[in-house]
Amino acid sequence: MRKTIAILTAGSAIALTSPAFAQDTGEPTFTGPRVEAILGYDIMKAGSSIDDTLGDDDKSIDGLLYGAGIGYDMDLGGVVLGVEGEISDSTAKSKFSGGDFAGFGYGNVKTNRDLYLGARAGAKISPSTLLYVKGGYTNTKLDIMSNDGTTEFKQDFDLDGWRAGAGVEQAWNRNMFTKLEYRYSNYQKAEVDFEGSIPDSDRFDVDTDRHQIVASVGWRF
Repeated sequence: MRKTIAILTAGSAIALTSPAFAQDTGEPTFTGPRVEAILGYDIMKAGSSIDDTLGDDDKSIDGLLYGAGIGYDMDLGGVVLGVEGEISDSTAKSKFSGGDFAGFGYGNVKTNRDLYLGARAGAKISPSTLLYVKGGYTNTKLDIMSNDGTTEFKQDFDLDGWRAGAGVEQAWNRNMFTKLEYRYSNYQKAEVDFEGSIPDSDRFDVDTDRHQIVASVGWRF
């Protein structure tokens, strides 16, 4: 719990930091291309009985999320429309020793890269503050680990799904902005990525939930 509180506190401090750290480079704007650095809290859970086959074992993993995003926005007056993409990773993983499986539906899991491509729409509640909703496609990888007591085995699961979220963006001047955002992802299809010349598995159904609270610091061009 202390780890979670520390992560959220650090993220909130980034998102709500004073504009005194930025030089005055013009009036706030929500138009044009942007880049941003992302930091937050990441939790993944088994979403249903499809992934939940291990009784009372641990059904979730959590950790620190970090990544980068790009986007392009159009300010239409009171409404802002945009497209965006993101690549991120996190420290979330299950813990195990020997041949013991820690749960989470897939077995022993460590998160790998996460990709997102989507759009957002927002309303300006002040000349420099934007409330927005977002949604789109997400793809993530999970490193699946097991151990029979003598040998450790690793495989990658490739998951496809959708993401929805909402947040607030504060433009400090024409260039610098900060954001605080919550998003939910649900992964519904997966395949096993084998190494070498072995073809990937057929796609199969999953139901895996992901909750993220993130803060961003960005620059608009």
